[in-house]
Amino acid sequence: MGEFASYKNKRVVISGCFSGMGEATAKLLLQLGAEVHGLDYKPSKLGLASFTQVDLREPAAIDAAVKKIGGKVDALFNCAGLPQTSPALDVMKVNYAGTRRLTEQVLPLMSAGGAIVSISSNGGLGWSRRLPVLMGLLKIDNYDGIVKWCQDNAETVREGYAFSKEALIVWTMMTSTHLIKRGIRINCTMPGPTQTPMMSQFEQATAASVLEAAAQPINRRSTPEEQAGPLVFLNSDAASYINGVALPVDGGFLGGVATGQIDLSAMMAGAAKSA
Repeated sequence: MGEFASYKNKRVVISGCFSGMGEATAKLLLQLGAEVHGLDYKPSKLGLASFTQVDLREPAAIDAAVKKIGGKVDALFNCAGLPQTSPALDVMKVNYAGTRRLTEQVLPLMSAGGAIVSISSNGGLGWSRRLPVLMGLLKIDNYDGIVKWCQDNAETVREGYAFSKEALIVWTMMTSTHLIKRGIRINCTMPGPTQTPMMSQFEQATAASVLEAAAQPINRRSTPEEQAGPLVFLNSDAASYINGVALPVDGGFLGGVATGQIDLSAMMAGAAKSA
């Protein structure tokens, strides 16, 4: 990526830097010259400018972590997440409520030219079918209110993973129109199946036919490094006109679905059996 997307003299914050896509992203940012401040539930072994252990299920811990980092922040990478094998409310807290809280706490440290990117998922591709419900959730602007909504709407939230990723996509789109007026961009990615330590949890909870279908047409899972590149690009100056995008990083899966070349019937049948 070199000078095209250089992070020299840039100060960045990244959640989920312990492993998987977050760790791969942090490594790439270090290679590109960034001053990297990491957050995670588990300690990172990388040579970061700072590391703060934080639980995204605890808003006070999020606030304290951001206060500890302080200073100007040029870019935020929201890479922390939980799989559907965790309790549904915990999944919603980390994947949406905690990610949103972290972003809103970092925003006062950002100025024009700043950028934010979050990891959503192809598991959230059904967002358009539930837009009215999602917009109702997104209107709630405080952590405790979001948690209560999730508790009161457990049948909608279900296992938490798909719904949290849908919420993250729509929140990114909605927020982008406001932040860009301050010169700050926000985007997210929609990874396909990726071979990270979390993949074993997906394999426990998801039918093999679903995972196999989601890896088409490229017919393999991505590596964490293949997901890190697009994340780093989206927050770089090279992507200065990209805003409010949910970028598929899936080897062509959504393209195949949109053009009828990938049949979702087996995938949907497998998903129903997994539920």
